[in-house]
Amino acid sequence: MKFTTPATTNPIDQLKVVGKPVDRIDGPFKTTGTARYAYEQHEAAPDAAYGYVVGATIAKGRIASIDVEAARRSPGVLAIVTYQNAGKLGKGKYNTAKLLAGPEVEHYHQAVAVVVAQTFEQARAAAPLVKVSYVEEKGEYDLERAKKNAKLPKTDDKPETKHGNFAAGFASAPVKLDATYTTPDQSHAMMEPHASVAAWNDGKLTLWTSNQMIHWGTQDIAKTLGIPVENVRLVSPYIGGGFGGKLFLRAEALLAALGARAAQRPVKVNLTRALMFNNTTHRPATIQRIRIGATREGRITAIAHESWSGDLPGGQPETAVQQTRLLYAGEHRLTRLNLAVLDLPEANAMRAPGEAPGMMALEIAIDEMAEKLKMDPVTFRIVNDTTSDPEKPTRKFSQRRFVECMRQGAERFGWNKRNAQPGQVRDGRWLVGLGVASAFRNNMVMKSAARVRLERDGSVTVETDMTDIGTGSYTIIAQTAAEMMGLPLERVAVKLGDSTFPVSAGSGGQWGGNSSTAGVYAACVKLREAIAAKAGLDPANAEFLDGAVRAGGRSVPLAQLAQGGEIVGEDTMEYGDLDKKFQQSTFGAHFVEVGVDVDTCEVRVRRMLAVCAAGRILNPKSARSQVIGAMTMGVGAALMEDLVVDKRRGFFVNHDLAGYEVPVHADIPHQEVVFLDETDPVSSPMKAKGVGELGICGVGAAVANAIYNATGVRIRNYPVTLDKLLTKMPLRA
Repeated sequence: MKFTTPATTNPIDQLKVVGKPVDRIDGPFKTTGTARYAYEQHEAAPDAAYGYVVGATIAKGRIASIDVEAARRSPGVLAIVTYQNAGKLGKGKYNTAKLLAGPEVEHYHQAVAVVVAQTFEQARAAAPLVKVSYVEEKGEYDLERAKKNAKLPKTDDKPETKHGNFAAGFASAPVKLDATYTTPDQSHAMMEPHASVAAWNDGKLTLWTSNQMIHWGTQDIAKTLGIPVENVRLVSPYIGGGFGGKLFLRAEALLAALGARAAQRPVKVNLTRALMFNNTTHRPATIQRIRIGATREGRITAIAHESWSGDLPGGQPETAVQQTRLLYAGEHRLTRLNLAVLDLPEANAMRAPGEAPGMMALEIAIDEMAEKLKMDPVTFRIVNDTTSDPEKPTRKFSQRRFVECMRQGAERFGWNKRNAQPGQVRDGRWLVGLGVASAFRNNMVMKSAARVRLERDGSVTVETDMTDIGTGSYTIIAQTAAEMMGLPLERVAVKLGDSTFPVSAGSGGQWGGNSSTAGVYAACVKLREAIAAKAGLDPANAEFLDGAVRAGGRSVPLAQLAQGGEIVGEDTMEYGDLDKKFQQSTFGAHFVEVGVDVDTCEVRVRRMLAVCAAGRILNPKSARSQVIGAMTMGVGAALMEDLVVDKRRGFFVNHDLAGYEVPVHADIPHQEVVFLDETDPVSSPMKAKGVGELGICGVGAAVANAIYNATGVRIRNYPVTLDKLLTKMPLRA
C-alpha cells in the first residue's frame, strides 16, 4: 500500500480499541518472568556454552601479540577467538569501528577476544589469562582541544544551513545573546545488557539477540561474517530497554556467532555492565554556541546555532542544531554542525539524538534572551511561533499546536504564580523555582510490513519483525489488528522480533509505533479484501464487527470462513512525498518546579508537567509511560549523567552504574502528562506520530531554568551539579 495523499475516514477512526488505555498484553509475561529475553533462550539452545569478552586496555594502537595458551589450558575452555583465527571479517553498514579489534585497536574496551567455556565462571576465570601486548599510539580524547580541527561532516542531513544574512541581522539587532553551552558524553543505561545466543546448523546462523532493528542486524551480521543474508536468522521477541544503544549490531552478537562456530555448539555472550560503557555506543559530548538577535518587542530577527561533537574516523556528528532550523521564526538564520575526530568509543544514537542535547542548550538560551528582553519566557516562545518551516517558508507544518501546549501547560502548572525575580521564593531551607522549555522532535515514518492470518477459530495472528523495547509495541499492534478486523483484543495474537517475519520499521527514531501499526493496517486491508471475497461480499462495503463480516444485509462469522484453512493478508506500507510537501513534527511544553538547598545546593525536582501534541495517541497508558520515562531521563541529563573522560588514556572512567549516576525513584516526583486531542492525516493512515522521544526533548533545560529561577545562578555546562552552584549561590539571609 502506498500512502501518497492525506488519510481520510478509515476503520481506525472507529476508536473502539485503538486509543484506549488498555494494559500491555506482554505485561503478565514480564512480571512473572515467563518472557524469554536473549540470554534466557534455554529451551532453544539447551546446551549453550558461555563466552566472556576481553576488551582492549588501550584506546589507540596495535596488537603486537596475543598469547592464549594459558587461557586455553584453563578448566572448561572450549575455544578462544581472536582476529588471528576468526577468519575474514567485514564491517556492517551501521558500525563505525570493527566489532573485533585486530591488529588495529580503535578504542578502549574494543573486543580483542572471546573465551568460550562450559560455564560462565570458567570463561570469566580464563579471560584474564589471555595476554595481549600492544603498541600504543597517541590519540585525541579532548573535544575542547580537538574543536579547532573540526570540519563540516559528510552526512545525509545538511551540515550547514543559511537563510537570509545572519551576520548583518545579528549585528543590527538591538538585543543580543551570544553564549556557549556544553553537554557531556552520556551512556545508555538500559536494564538488560547487550546479550546474544548464537547457534549454527548446516552453515546457517540463528542469533537470539537484544536488538531494536532486526532487518538492519540481519544484514550487518551477514555482511560482517561474509555469508548470504538468507543464512541468517535473528530473533528478538523481548528487549529490556535500548534507547538507541541496540539499534545496531554490537560486539557480543558477532562474538557469540564466532564463538559458536569455533566451539561447534551454541554460545551465549552477555556484556558485563562495566564493559558496556566503552565497548558499545554513547551519546557524544557537545559544545554549542548560540547567538540570538531580537527587537525590543521580542521578535527574533537573527538566530544561529553551531555545534561541535566528536567521533571516530568515519563517524557522524551529534545533530544538535536540528530543532533550531524549525522551532522558532526569524528572518536571518545560520546552523552548522562541526565534527572532530576523537579516539573515544563510538558515538551514536541515544534517545532523541540531536534534539535532546540540542534543546538542552537552545532552551536555556531562549530563557536568557527572554530575561534580557524582560519578557515572560512562555510569552517569548509564543511570540516567535511559526506555522511554516523558517528555512522553507512555503512548506507548512502538517500540524503545529505548539502554542496550545505552552498555554495549557502554563495554566495547569500555575505559571502565573512564578516570581520572575530569581531567588525570591523560599520554603524552609529550600529556594524554589519554576522553569519551562519547549519540546520538539521531528516525526519520521518508515516503510513497514506485516502479515496477518485469520485462524480457523476466527482469531487473528499478526507477524512482523517489529521489536518491543519496553514501549508497548505488542499492545498497539494488537489494538490496530483488533480495530481493523472487528475483534476484541483477546482474539488477536502478536508475534514480533523474528527476521523470518515481514520487515518492519523497527524501534528507533520515534518512528516505530506509527510506522509499524501502519504496516499492520495495510496487511489488514489485504486480509479484509480476501475475507470479503471468500464470503462473496463487496470488499468496498464490507464491515467487520463482532467477529463477523457484513455487507448487503448478510453477515458471515469469520470463524466460518476460515474453517477450510487460514486466510492470509500481507502488505507493506510505503510512503510518497508528503513529508516533502509538509513539515511533520511533534511539539510539547515542559514545566518543572525545583527546590535548591540553600546550604548544600542539593537540587530536588518537586513537580513536572509535560503537554504533548503528537498526533493520535494509540494507547494513552503506554504513551504516558513513554513520556514519563523520557522525562526521567531528562532529569538525569540535567543533574547527574556525565561519562567522565580520562583525557590521558582515552576511556570513560565511570564505566558502571556505581559511578555513572542515573535517577532513582527518590529523585523523581509526581509527573503529569497531558496529550492534546489531535490527529494528523498527513502522517499515516493511523493519523498518529511518535511520542517516545518527544518526552525528553527540553526537559534538561526546563530543570536548569528552574534552578536559575530558584537561585539566580545560571549554569551553562551540564550536568548542573552542586559544585557548580556552590560558589555562586546567594548568601544565606
